[in-house]
Order: sequence, then C-alpha cells, then structure tokens
Amino acid sequence: MRVRLGTAIGLQAVAAAVAVVPFAAVAELARVLLAAGPPDRDRAWTVTAIAAVALVVWLLLTAAAGALAHRADVDFQLSVRRRLVDRLGRVPLGWFTDRGAAGIGKAVQHDVDAMHHLVAHSLLNLVAVVVTSLVTLVYLFWVDWRMTLILLVPIVIGAALFARRIVSMTAEMAAFDRAVQAIVGSVVEFVEGIAVVKMFGQADRAHRQYARAADDFAEFLLAWLSRSTRSAAGSALMLSPITILLTALAGGTALVTAGHLDALDLPPFLILGLGLAAPLQAMDFHGEDIETASSAAKRVGALLAAPELAVPAEPRLPERDKGFRVELSGVEFAYDADRPVLGGIDLALEPGTVTALVGSSGSGKTTLAKLLPRFFDPTAGTVTIGGVDLRDIAPDRLYRLVTFVLQDVHLLNAGVRDNIRLAHPEADEETVHRAARAAAIDERIRALPRGYDSMVGRDVRFSGGEAQRISIARAILADTPIVVLDEATAHADPEAEALIQDALSELAAGRTVLVVAHRLASVVGADRIVVLEQGRIAEQGTHDELLAAGGRYARMWRVQERAGLGEADDHDACAGTRAAKGEWR
Repeated sequence: MRVRLGTAIGLQAVAAAVAVVPFAAVAELARVLLAAGPPDRDRAWTVTAIAAVALVVWLLLTAAAGALAHRADVDFQLSVRRRLVDRLGRVPLGWFTDRGAAGIGKAVQHDVDAMHHLVAHSLLNLVAVVVTSLVTLVYLFWVDWRMTLILLVPIVIGAALFARRIVSMTAEMAAFDRAVQAIVGSVVEFVEGIAVVKMFGQADRAHRQYARAADDFAEFLLAWLSRSTRSAAGSALMLSPITILLTALAGGTALVTAGHLDALDLPPFLILGLGLAAPLQAMDFHGEDIETASSAAKRVGALLAAPELAVPAEPRLPERDKGFRVELSGVEFAYDADRPVLGGIDLALEPGTVTALVGSSGSGKTTLAKLLPRFFDPTAGTVTIGGVDLRDIAPDRLYRLVTFVLQDVHLLNAGVRDNIRLAHPEADEETVHRAARAAAIDERIRALPRGYDSMVGRDVRFSGGEAQRISIARAILADTPIVVLDEATAHADPEAEALIQDALSELAAGRTVLVVAHRLASVVGADRIVVLEQGRIAEQGTHDELLAAGGRYARMWRVQERAGLGEADDHDACAGTRAAKGEWR
C-alpha cells in the first residue's frame, strides 16, 4: 500500500510539473506571434507540439497516479478493517458494554470510508497544486524577478489572512464544541422532560430555559462566524483571480512604461500568475476533508489501541476431579483508579447450585457476575473454574464452559434458527426445536409465516420477552455447565416473566448458576443468597437464614414487601421449591 501510494504521489508530482508546460507554451506562443516582423512558423509549431505532448503526458501520468492511489486506498481500507476486526475479536467483552455498538460500527465502516478521500484524492490534489505553483514560480522568476515579486504581494497578504483565520478557528474550536454540547444537552433535557414538566405545569419555565440556551448559542455562533467571515472574506479577495489579474496588469504596466520589462514578457504573468493562489485555495477546499479524515483516523486509532484480552501461551483446562467449582478469591475490580467497584470478594459456587447476587443499584452485582464469563479481568485476586484461573483458559474454551443471559438481548439480523444455534452452528433441526421448546418460544416461532427461516428485523420483530426467550434457547443449546443470569426478567411484563422464568428453570437445571436479581421474591429458593453493599459482601446465606439475621437482606425484604415486590406468591413459592431441587426458576 505504501509503495503504491508513494509511486502515485511521485507520478502526480511529475504530472503537476508537466502541467505547467502547456500554459508556459501558450505564453511563449504569444511572444512568438506578437514579435515584430513575420512570425517564426517553425518555432510556433514547435511550441504548439510541445504543449500537445505535455498535455498527453499529463493526462497519462494523472490517470496512472489516480489509479494507483485508488488501489492503495482499497488496500488501506482492507488492511485497516482487517486490523479492526482482528483487534475487536481480542478485546474483553466488557469493553463492548462500555461503548455503544453504533460508535464501534461508525469507526469500522464510516470512519474508514472518511479516510478514502484523503488517501485517494486530497494527497494527490495537494501535491499537484504545490508542485504546479513552485514550478510556475521558478518559470516566472526566470522571466522577470521584479514582476514576480509584485505578483506575490496579494498572495502573501491573502496567505497571512488565511493563516489568521485557521489559527482563530483552531483556538475557538474547543469553545464551539462546548457550545454545541450545551445546546444539545438543553434540547435533550427539554424533549425528554416535556411530559414531566407539562404534568406539573412547568412547561413555560422549561421552554424559557431552552430558549435562553438557544439564544446563548446563537450569540456565540454569530460572533464566531463574524470574526471568521472577515478573515475569510479578506483572504478570498486577495487570492481571487480578479485581484491577481489586476495586480499583474498594474505591475506590468508600471514596469513596461518604466522600461524595466519588455511588453512581450507580460503574457506569462497574465496566463500563469492566476495559478499561484491555488495552494491556499486548495488548502481551504480540502481542509474540511483533511479535518474529517484526521478525526476519523483518531477514532480508528483509539479502536486499534483497545486493550486486548490476555491469551495464555499454554492454555489449561479445569481439573476434572474438582468438577466445575467456581471460586473467587480476594477479588478486586476498578474501572480506573478513581472508580473502585469491588473489593475483598471471597465466594465459592458449588457445582449444581444456584447463587443469587442481590443488593442496591451500584453495589457491584453485575460487575461481579461479568467477571465469570471474563467480560473483565479482576484488578486483584483470582477467579477460577475447577482450580484453574480464567486467564489460563483459552477464551474459546471458556465460552464452552460459561454461558450468560443478560437483561439486554441482542439478536443478529439473521434467521431465527441461526440466532438460536449461534453457539453450535452445526446443531440439527430437532436439537434447535428442542431448545426452543425448553425456552417456551417454539410455538411463537412456528406461528411465523416462514417459521424458523424468518429473518430477525425483516420478517419479524420480537418483543423484549420473546427476544429474551430466544437468547435462553441459545444458552440451552450451548449446554455449558456454568450459567450467569443478569436480571433476565428485568424488562418483562408479568405474563412474559412467567414464561421466561419457566425457560430459566430449564436452563438452570443441573448447572452451576449465578443469578443477579433485583426482586428478592424471585430468588427465595436459591441455595445461597449473597448481599453486596458498596462492592463488598455484606452477608450471605439462605433466605431464611438472612431473614433471621435481621441484617441488610431482611431490611431489603421488608421494603420490597411494603412495595408489593417481596410477596412470594404461589408461583414464586413453587419456584423456590424447584430451586431447592436443582430446578431453580
């Protein structure tokens, strides 16, 4: 890619130099034809032939440079996308949860595309205008240095105004970004809160706040544009063809009348002088493309610098005699030094048992659960399966041991069948149907016009509860000995929750299960309930033991009872009984 791009730039530089020849030839032809006496026909035709040959050479070199640059751009985009996909395949799963899919997709697709114009066009264009201008200056200095200096006066002034504008824009860009963020924040706050403020009769006040923010932004923008426009207008005026032409005519007239310049030497300045302002005009024209490409390159670079999940040089497997016992010893975790989330976690999950994590929002439940499928690695301590540290187990092998069902479900834009057998693409039809029946979603799928062949997002859009049951069917098909459930019924309505609970019972049967729960009544039958508070284990035990202890869990239970969330109805009581038998729901 670099060789092709370098060759393209070299060819474009030669083409840019050759591009001056036809214009110089026109100027020379004017001198030949306007000379006193009969015109020199041989010289005139020679100059014309040179111009024609130069034009053909310029066309061939420019075409070759463009083709090579586009080929280099294709290689560049392919290389960058491959590197991005390779890097994204090796980053921790938790890295994705901290970033929106839209932002990652934008970098992989649109940001790489944004660099296309820079690689395939802008570099060549800038080389062309710079080389053309330098060669033109050399030629004009050769014709007459005094006239060339006169012609440079408006160009230097225009360049100074242009530089002032660029410096001003760069200095105020941070203020502009802050102003944009402020107005966007006001719009979002106004729109998202309109229902609430109207309900409490505060619509006028909210509108005044939004209008004030809009007025502040408008004042800032107008002042900024006013300062920028003055510099831009001055620069454009100095670099305009009319200004350059008037300068050439005025300077040429003065030098010719003073006897310092032959009148036949003036045409080169009138013909070629107009192109001397091209570099700055091109910088202005291509500046936005370069800025866009630069911003895109920074975002792509940030993705390429994403931390990789450490892969063991010599992978190990859990020791069979220890089964699939999960143990967390001295576990600590922090997203950064200023944000400790977990500390001093010692916990064991025995094979075939259900362990529930409960606690207030922000207590670290989800973060702790995500350590098991290695969304993150602990900053201190170890997480082991069968006596083997997760960091010593190959990632592909780990995901054959641990499956997880999260509260936010993501289905692929693919067939329903392919969504279910994601963990086992080779699974046969009956196995897929069996998993769907166990997840209580088979009847819904069969009712679709194309059944299991229906394309998600095109033929069917599943509700939250239905999508959750498909993800459970996927986990059932994965058939891993360890299951992590992160508030899988958080967004479900009562009817959907009952179906999801039934599906979860099938998924959990006979497996080591770690559950993150908000509603305590849903985990009363768990083998162990662990209460987290500020990232530490406050207490643990069975439901009855924790109620008898009268601690944090008992207080949470009473609060939920008063709120109508802690009453274990017949359905929940049945769930607790089945959980005690290894059929937790």
